[in-house]
Amino acid sequence: MSRTLRLVFLGHVARFSGAEIETLRFIEASDGLESTVLLAEDGPLVEALAAAGARVEVMPLPERARGLKRTELRPGATQALAAVDIARYVGRLRTRLKQLDPDVVGAISLKAGAYGAVAARLAGVPLVWHLHDQISSSYISRAAVRPMRLMIATLPSAVIAPSNMTLATVGRLRPGVRTEVIPPPIPIPPRAIEIRPRVQRIGIVGRVAPWKGQHIFLEAFAQALPEPDIRAVVIGSAIFGEEDYARDLEQLADRLGIADRVDFAGFRRDVQAEFEKLDVLVHASVLTEPFGNVVFEAMAAGLPVVAARSGGVAQYIDHGQNGLLHTPGSVQQLAAMLRLVVDDHDLRVRLATGGRRRVEEFAPQAIVQRYLAVYRDLADASRRLGGPGASRNGHAGDAIHMTSRHQL
Repeated sequence: MSRTLRLVFLGHVARFSGAEIETLRFIEASDGLESTVLLAEDGPLVEALAAAGARVEVMPLPERARGLKRTELRPGATQALAAVDIARYVGRLRTRLKQLDPDVVGAISLKAGAYGAVAARLAGVPLVWHLHDQISSSYISRAAVRPMRLMIATLPSAVIAPSNMTLATVGRLRPGVRTEVIPPPIPIPPRAIEIRPRVQRIGIVGRVAPWKGQHIFLEAFAQALPEPDIRAVVIGSAIFGEEDYARDLEQLADRLGIADRVDFAGFRRDVQAEFEKLDVLVHASVLTEPFGNVVFEAMAAGLPVVAARSGGVAQYIDHGQNGLLHTPGSVQQLAAMLRLVVDDHDLRVRLATGGRRRVEEFAPQAIVQRYLAVYRDLADASRRLGGPGASRNGHAGDAIHMTSRHQL
Protein backbone atom coordinates (compact mmCIF):
# COMPACT_ATOMS: atom_id res chain seq x y z
CA MET A 1 0.00 0.00 0.00
CA SER A 2 1.53 3.33 -1.07
CA ARG A 3 2.13 5.96 1.57
CA THR A 4 0.36 9.27 1.56
CA LEU A 5 2.82 12.03 0.76
CA ARG A 6 2.79 14.71 3.44
CA LEU A 7 3.84 18.18 2.30
CA VAL A 8 4.19 21.51 4.03
CA PHE A 9 4.21 24.67 1.92
CA LEU A 10 5.62 27.96 3.23
CA GLY A 11 4.49 31.38 2.04
CA HIS A 12 5.05 34.86 3.42
CA VAL A 13 1.82 36.44 2.10
CA ALA A 14 -1.84 35.41 2.05
CA ARG A 15 -2.83 37.37 -1.04
CA PHE A 16 -3.40 36.20 -4.58
CA SER A 17 -0.20 36.60 -6.57
CA GLY A 18 1.56 34.35 -9.05
CA ALA A 19 3.35 31.93 -6.70
CA GLU A 20 0.38 31.72 -4.36
CA ILE A 21 -2.05 30.96 -7.20
CA GLU A 22 0.36 28.31 -8.51
CA THR A 23 0.37 26.59 -5.11
CA LEU A 24 -3.42 26.75 -4.92
CA ARG A 25 -3.69 25.11 -8.34
CA PHE A 26 -1.20 22.41 -7.36
CA ILE A 27 -3.25 21.50 -4.29
CA GLU A 28 -6.52 21.59 -6.23
CA ALA A 29 -5.15 19.24 -8.89
CA SER A 30 -3.40 16.81 -6.53
CA ASP A 31 -4.96 13.63 -5.17
CA GLY A 32 -3.70 11.50 -2.32
CA LEU A 33 -1.70 14.24 -0.60
CA GLU A 34 -1.79 15.70 2.87
CA SER A 35 -0.96 19.37 2.34
CA THR A 36 -0.40 21.88 5.12
CA VAL A 37 0.29 25.53 4.26
CA LEU A 38 2.04 27.78 6.78
CA LEU A 39 1.49 31.46 5.97
CA ALA A 40 3.22 34.41 7.60
CA GLU A 41 0.06 36.56 7.46
CA ASP A 42 -3.70 36.19 7.36
CA GLY A 43 -5.66 37.05 4.22
CA PRO A 44 -8.00 35.86 1.47
CA LEU A 45 -5.66 33.06 0.39
CA VAL A 46 -6.36 31.21 3.65
CA GLU A 47 -9.96 30.39 2.80
CA ALA A 48 -9.15 29.50 -0.80
CA LEU A 49 -6.47 27.03 0.28
CA ALA A 50 -8.76 25.48 2.89
CA ALA A 51 -11.48 25.11 0.26
CA ALA A 52 -8.96 23.30 -1.97
CA GLY A 53 -8.37 20.75 0.78
CA ALA A 54 -5.24 22.07 2.50
CA ARG A 55 -4.77 22.50 6.20
CA VAL A 56 -3.84 26.13 6.74
CA GLU A 57 -2.05 27.74 9.66
CA VAL A 58 -1.15 31.40 10.10
CA MET A 59 2.18 31.89 11.83
CA PRO A 60 2.46 35.70 11.88
CA LEU A 61 5.80 37.23 10.93
CA PRO A 62 6.19 40.87 12.07
CA GLU A 63 5.41 43.36 9.33
CA ARG A 64 8.85 45.00 9.36
CA ALA A 65 10.29 41.66 8.23
CA ARG A 66 7.40 40.34 6.16
CA GLY A 67 6.85 43.67 4.38
CA LEU A 68 10.52 44.34 3.58
CA LYS A 69 10.75 44.74 -0.20
CA ARG A 70 13.27 42.76 -2.18
CA THR A 71 14.92 46.05 -3.24
CA GLU A 72 15.43 46.93 0.46
CA LEU A 73 17.54 43.89 1.32
CA ARG A 74 20.66 45.79 2.34
CA PRO A 75 22.51 46.76 5.56
CA GLY A 76 20.60 49.21 7.76
CA ALA A 77 18.82 49.62 11.10
CA THR A 78 15.43 48.55 9.76
CA GLN A 79 16.96 45.55 8.07
CA ALA A 80 18.82 44.60 11.26
CA LEU A 81 15.59 44.59 13.24
CA ALA A 82 13.93 42.58 10.51
CA ALA A 83 16.79 40.06 10.67
CA VAL A 84 16.14 39.60 14.39
CA ASP A 85 12.46 38.97 13.66
CA ILE A 86 13.35 36.41 11.02
CA ALA A 87 15.84 34.64 13.29
CA ARG A 88 13.13 34.24 15.94
CA TYR A 89 10.69 33.11 13.28
CA VAL A 90 13.11 30.46 12.05
CA GLY A 91 13.19 29.00 15.55
CA ARG A 92 9.41 28.86 15.78
CA LEU A 93 9.15 27.41 12.29
CA ARG A 94 11.74 24.72 13.03
CA THR A 95 9.70 23.62 16.03
CA ARG A 96 6.48 23.54 14.04
CA LEU A 97 8.06 21.55 11.21
CA LYS A 98 9.33 18.95 13.66
CA GLN A 99 5.80 18.68 15.07
CA LEU A 100 4.17 18.38 11.66
CA ASP A 101 6.80 15.86 10.51
CA PRO A 102 6.30 16.32 6.73
CA ASP A 103 8.06 14.28 4.08
CA VAL A 104 9.09 17.43 2.20
CA VAL A 105 8.75 21.20 2.63
CA GLY A 106 8.08 23.53 -0.32
CA ALA A 107 8.97 27.23 -0.16
CA ILE A 108 6.82 29.22 -2.57
CA SER A 109 8.34 32.71 -2.33
CA LEU A 110 11.78 34.29 -2.03
CA LYS A 111 11.31 35.28 1.62
CA ALA A 112 9.75 31.95 2.52
CA GLY A 113 12.70 30.27 0.84
CA ALA A 114 15.19 32.28 2.86
CA TYR A 115 13.72 31.57 6.29
CA GLY A 116 12.21 28.21 5.33
CA ALA A 117 15.43 26.70 4.00
CA VAL A 118 17.19 27.40 7.29
CA ALA A 119 14.28 26.11 9.40
CA ALA A 120 13.92 22.97 7.28
CA ARG A 121 17.65 22.26 7.56
CA LEU A 122 17.46 22.61 11.34
CA ALA A 123 14.39 20.36 11.42
CA GLY A 124 16.08 17.76 9.21
CA VAL A 125 13.46 17.94 6.46
CA PRO A 126 14.24 18.17 2.71
CA LEU A 127 13.09 21.43 1.11
CA VAL A 128 12.14 22.32 -2.44
CA TRP A 129 12.71 25.99 -3.25
CA HIS A 130 10.19 27.08 -5.87
CA LEU A 131 12.12 29.94 -7.45
CA HIS A 132 9.83 32.62 -8.87
CA ASP A 133 12.37 35.45 -8.80
CA GLN A 134 15.40 36.47 -10.82
CA ILE A 135 18.43 36.50 -8.52
CA SER A 136 20.04 39.57 -10.07
CA SER A 137 20.56 43.23 -9.20
CA SER A 138 17.80 44.26 -11.59
CA TYR A 139 15.30 42.37 -9.46
CA ILE A 140 16.60 42.45 -5.88
CA SER A 141 19.05 44.80 -4.16
CA ARG A 142 22.66 44.43 -5.28
CA ALA A 143 23.75 43.73 -1.68
CA ALA A 144 21.41 40.74 -1.47
CA VAL A 145 22.39 39.00 -4.71
CA ARG A 146 25.43 37.08 -3.48
CA PRO A 147 23.94 36.04 -0.10
CA MET A 148 20.74 34.90 -1.79
CA ARG A 149 22.62 32.93 -4.42
CA LEU A 150 24.66 31.29 -1.68
CA MET A 151 21.53 30.27 0.22
CA ILE A 152 19.84 28.82 -2.86
CA ALA A 153 23.04 27.05 -3.90
CA THR A 154 23.58 25.31 -0.57
CA LEU A 155 20.47 24.99 1.64
CA PRO A 156 17.61 23.40 -0.36
CA SER A 157 17.43 19.80 -1.53
CA ALA A 158 15.98 20.86 -4.87
CA VAL A 159 15.25 24.02 -6.84
CA ILE A 160 12.35 24.21 -9.27
CA ALA A 161 12.29 27.21 -11.64
CA PRO A 162 9.68 28.06 -14.28
CA SER A 163 12.19 28.97 -16.98
CA ASN A 164 15.81 28.36 -17.94
CA MET A 165 16.63 32.05 -17.56
CA THR A 166 15.36 32.13 -13.98
CA LEU A 167 17.38 29.09 -12.99
CA ALA A 168 20.51 30.50 -14.66
CA THR A 169 20.45 33.56 -12.38
CA VAL A 170 21.28 31.36 -9.38
CA GLY A 171 24.65 30.29 -10.73
CA ARG A 172 26.43 27.09 -9.69
CA LEU A 173 24.71 24.96 -7.03
CA ARG A 174 26.38 22.54 -4.65
CA PRO A 175 26.61 18.91 -5.79
CA GLY A 176 23.46 17.03 -4.86
CA VAL A 177 20.99 19.91 -5.24
CA ARG A 178 18.44 18.75 -7.78
CA THR A 179 17.31 21.31 -10.35
CA GLU A 180 14.25 21.20 -12.58
CA VAL A 181 12.69 23.66 -15.01
CA ILE A 182 8.94 23.15 -14.75
CA PRO A 183 6.37 25.76 -15.81
CA PRO A 184 3.46 26.44 -13.45
CA PRO A 185 0.16 24.63 -13.97
CA ILE A 186 -2.15 26.56 -16.31
CA PRO A 187 -5.84 25.58 -16.43
CA ILE A 188 -7.16 25.22 -19.98
CA PRO A 189 -10.82 26.21 -20.40
CA PRO A 190 -12.86 23.75 -22.49
CA ARG A 191 -13.97 26.51 -24.86
CA ALA A 192 -11.76 29.08 -26.54
CA ILE A 193 -12.75 32.75 -26.60
CA GLU A 194 -14.30 33.88 -29.87
CA ILE A 195 -12.05 36.14 -31.91
CA ARG A 196 -14.29 39.05 -32.76
CA PRO A 197 -14.07 40.86 -36.14
CA ARG A 198 -12.95 44.14 -34.56
CA VAL A 199 -10.80 44.92 -31.55
CA GLN A 200 -12.57 47.00 -28.93
CA ARG A 201 -10.88 46.16 -25.62
CA ILE A 202 -7.17 45.61 -25.00
CA GLY A 203 -6.19 44.64 -21.47
CA ILE A 204 -3.22 44.25 -19.18
CA VAL A 205 -3.74 41.98 -16.18
CA GLY A 206 -1.68 41.67 -13.02
CA ARG A 207 -0.38 43.36 -9.93
CA VAL A 208 -0.13 47.13 -10.42
CA ALA A 209 3.57 47.92 -9.97
CA PRO A 210 6.19 49.92 -11.90
CA TRP A 211 8.08 46.80 -13.02
CA LYS A 212 4.88 45.32 -14.46
CA GLY A 213 4.88 48.15 -17.02
CA GLN A 214 1.31 49.43 -16.98
CA HIS A 215 2.72 52.86 -17.85
CA ILE A 216 4.43 51.38 -20.92
CA PHE A 217 1.12 49.88 -21.98
CA LEU A 218 -0.76 53.18 -21.63
CA GLU A 219 1.88 55.13 -23.55
CA ALA A 220 1.96 52.56 -26.37
CA PHE A 221 -1.83 52.44 -26.49
CA ALA A 222 -2.07 56.22 -26.79
CA GLN A 223 0.59 56.27 -29.51
CA ALA A 224 -0.75 53.40 -31.62
CA LEU A 225 -4.51 53.51 -31.25
CA PRO A 226 -6.24 56.88 -31.58
CA GLU A 227 -9.57 55.25 -32.47
CA PRO A 228 -12.19 56.45 -29.96
CA ASP A 229 -14.00 53.09 -29.86
CA ILE A 230 -10.95 51.08 -28.66
CA ARG A 231 -10.52 50.95 -24.90
CA ALA A 232 -7.59 50.08 -22.66
CA VAL A 233 -8.34 48.03 -19.54
CA VAL A 234 -5.99 47.85 -16.55
CA ILE A 235 -6.96 44.88 -14.37
CA GLY A 236 -5.19 44.48 -11.05
CA SER A 237 -4.36 46.39 -7.89
CA ALA A 238 -1.34 47.58 -5.94
CA ILE A 239 -0.65 45.05 -3.18
CA PHE A 240 2.85 45.77 -1.87
CA GLY A 241 2.77 49.48 -1.02
CA GLU A 242 2.64 50.71 -4.63
CA GLU A 243 -0.53 52.77 -4.34
CA ASP A 244 1.33 55.90 -5.47
CA TYR A 245 2.10 54.21 -8.77
CA ALA A 246 -1.56 53.31 -9.21
CA ARG A 247 -2.49 56.97 -8.79
CA ASP A 248 0.28 57.97 -11.20
CA LEU A 249 -1.26 55.76 -13.88
CA GLU A 250 -4.55 57.63 -13.72
CA GLN A 251 -2.69 60.93 -14.03
CA LEU A 252 -0.68 59.53 -16.96
CA ALA A 253 -3.87 58.54 -18.79
CA ASP A 254 -5.13 62.09 -18.33
CA ARG A 255 -1.88 63.63 -19.66
CA LEU A 256 -1.95 61.29 -22.67
CA GLY A 257 -5.49 62.37 -23.47
CA ILE A 258 -6.93 58.86 -23.12
CA ALA A 259 -8.50 59.05 -19.66
CA ASP A 260 -11.98 58.62 -21.16
CA ARG A 261 -10.81 55.42 -22.93
CA VAL A 262 -9.06 53.72 -20.00
CA ASP A 263 -10.83 51.50 -17.47
CA PHE A 264 -9.04 50.86 -14.17
CA ALA A 265 -10.87 47.72 -13.15
CA GLY A 266 -8.97 46.86 -9.95
CA PHE A 267 -8.44 43.34 -8.69
CA ARG A 268 -10.60 40.61 -10.21
CA ARG A 269 -10.64 37.11 -8.72
CA ASP A 270 -12.25 35.59 -11.82
CA VAL A 271 -9.59 36.38 -14.42
CA GLN A 272 -11.20 34.08 -16.97
CA ALA A 273 -14.34 36.23 -16.92
CA GLU A 274 -12.17 39.27 -17.65
CA PHE A 275 -10.46 37.50 -20.55
CA GLU A 276 -13.89 36.92 -22.09
CA LYS A 277 -14.37 40.69 -22.32
CA LEU A 278 -11.01 41.37 -24.01
CA ASP A 279 -9.82 41.09 -27.61
CA VAL A 280 -6.05 41.24 -26.93
CA LEU A 281 -3.94 40.66 -23.81
CA VAL A 282 -0.82 42.79 -23.30
CA HIS A 283 2.15 41.92 -21.10
CA ALA A 284 4.58 44.82 -20.63
CA SER A 285 6.92 43.95 -17.75
CA VAL A 286 10.11 46.00 -17.87
CA LEU A 287 12.09 43.47 -15.79
CA THR A 288 12.68 39.87 -16.72
CA GLU A 289 9.54 37.93 -15.83
CA PRO A 290 10.44 34.50 -14.42
CA PHE A 291 7.43 33.01 -16.21
CA GLY A 292 4.50 35.37 -16.75
CA ASN A 293 1.48 33.33 -15.62
CA VAL A 294 -1.14 35.70 -16.94
CA VAL A 295 0.30 35.54 -20.46
CA PHE A 296 -0.14 31.79 -20.61
CA GLU A 297 -3.52 31.92 -18.89
CA ALA A 298 -4.68 34.25 -21.66
CA MET A 299 -3.22 31.92 -24.31
CA ALA A 300 -5.06 29.00 -22.71
CA ALA A 301 -8.27 31.00 -22.87
CA GLY A 302 -7.75 31.62 -26.58
CA LEU A 303 -6.73 35.29 -26.52
CA PRO A 304 -3.99 36.65 -28.80
CA VAL A 305 -1.16 38.02 -26.67
CA VAL A 306 1.47 40.73 -27.13
CA ALA A 307 4.22 40.15 -24.57
CA ALA A 308 7.63 41.41 -23.47
CA ARG A 309 10.45 39.20 -24.76
CA SER A 310 12.15 37.93 -21.59
CA GLY A 311 12.20 35.03 -19.12
CA GLY A 312 9.52 32.42 -19.53
CA VAL A 313 7.78 34.42 -22.23
CA ALA A 314 10.88 34.33 -24.44
CA GLN A 315 11.39 30.62 -23.78
CA TYR A 316 7.87 29.45 -24.52
CA ILE A 317 6.47 31.89 -27.11
CA ASP A 318 7.46 31.85 -30.78
CA HIS A 319 7.01 35.32 -32.27
CA GLY A 320 4.34 35.38 -34.94
CA GLN A 321 3.17 31.83 -34.29
CA ASN A 322 1.60 31.84 -30.84
CA GLY A 323 2.16 35.42 -29.76
CA LEU A 324 3.82 38.71 -30.62
CA LEU A 325 6.94 39.81 -28.74
CA HIS A 326 8.42 43.24 -28.07
CA THR A 327 11.54 44.45 -26.30
CA PRO A 328 10.80 45.08 -22.59
CA GLY A 329 10.31 48.77 -21.90
CA SER A 330 10.05 49.80 -25.56
CA VAL A 331 6.96 51.93 -26.07
CA GLN A 332 7.63 52.13 -29.82
CA GLN A 333 7.86 48.37 -30.32
CA LEU A 334 4.79 47.66 -28.21
CA ALA A 335 2.87 50.33 -30.12
CA ALA A 336 3.89 48.74 -33.43
CA MET A 337 2.77 45.29 -32.26
CA LEU A 338 -0.56 46.71 -31.06
CA ARG A 339 -1.20 48.36 -34.39
CA LEU A 340 -0.32 45.14 -36.19
CA VAL A 341 -2.59 42.90 -34.15
CA VAL A 342 -5.51 45.34 -34.22
CA ASP A 343 -5.38 45.65 -38.02
CA ASP A 344 -5.14 41.93 -38.84
CA HIS A 345 -8.02 39.65 -37.87
CA ASP A 346 -6.39 36.60 -39.46
CA LEU A 347 -3.25 37.22 -37.41
CA ARG A 348 -5.30 37.34 -34.22
CA VAL A 349 -6.93 34.02 -35.09
CA ARG A 350 -3.56 32.42 -35.87
CA LEU A 351 -1.96 33.67 -32.66
CA ALA A 352 -4.92 32.57 -30.56
CA THR A 353 -4.99 29.10 -32.08
CA GLY A 354 -1.24 28.63 -31.78
CA GLY A 355 -1.20 29.97 -28.23
CA ARG A 356 -3.88 27.60 -27.01
CA ARG A 357 -2.03 24.69 -28.59
CA ARG A 358 1.25 25.78 -26.96
CA VAL A 359 -0.09 25.73 -23.40
CA GLU A 360 -1.55 22.24 -23.63
CA GLU A 361 1.70 20.96 -22.12
CA PHE A 362 1.12 23.24 -19.10
CA ALA A 363 -2.17 21.53 -18.15
CA PRO A 364 -2.35 21.04 -14.36
CA GLN A 365 -2.58 17.24 -14.54
CA ALA A 366 0.72 17.03 -16.44
CA ILE A 367 2.57 19.67 -14.41
CA VAL A 368 1.47 18.29 -11.04
CA GLN A 369 2.95 14.89 -11.92
CA ARG A 370 6.28 16.54 -12.70
CA TYR A 371 6.25 18.37 -9.35
CA LEU A 372 5.26 15.20 -7.50
CA ALA A 373 8.10 13.25 -9.08
CA VAL A 374 10.55 15.66 -7.43
CA TYR A 375 8.77 15.57 -4.06
CA ARG A 376 8.46 11.78 -4.01
CA ASP A 377 12.11 11.26 -4.97
CA LEU A 378 13.23 13.54 -2.12
CA ALA A 379 10.88 11.86 0.34
CA ASP A 380 12.13 8.40 -0.66
CA ALA A 381 15.77 9.49 -0.36
CA SER A 382 15.10 11.03 3.05
CA ARG A 383 13.44 7.85 4.32
CA ARG A 384 16.35 5.72 3.11
CA LEU A 385 18.64 7.94 5.16
CA GLY A 386 16.39 7.73 8.22
CA GLY A 387 14.87 11.21 7.81
CA PRO A 388 11.33 12.42 8.60
CA GLY A 389 8.66 9.77 8.30
CA ALA A 390 11.16 6.88 8.24
CA SER A 391 9.33 5.09 11.05
CA ARG A 392 5.95 6.75 10.66
CA ASN A 393 3.16 4.30 11.29
CA GLY A 394 -0.24 5.13 9.82
CA HIS A 395 -1.15 8.75 10.45
CA ALA A 396 0.49 9.40 13.77
CA GLY A 397 0.66 13.07 14.57
CA ASP A 398 -2.59 14.03 12.85
CA ALA A 399 -3.84 15.56 16.07
CA ILE A 400 -1.46 18.46 15.62
CA HIS A 401 -2.69 19.26 12.11
CA MET A 402 -5.05 22.17 11.66
CA THR A 403 -8.17 21.77 9.54
CA SER A 404 -8.77 25.48 9.00
CA ARG A 405 -7.45 28.94 9.80
CA HIS A 406 -5.34 28.91 12.95
CA GLN A 407 -3.16 31.56 14.55
CA LEU A 408 0.06 30.42 16.18
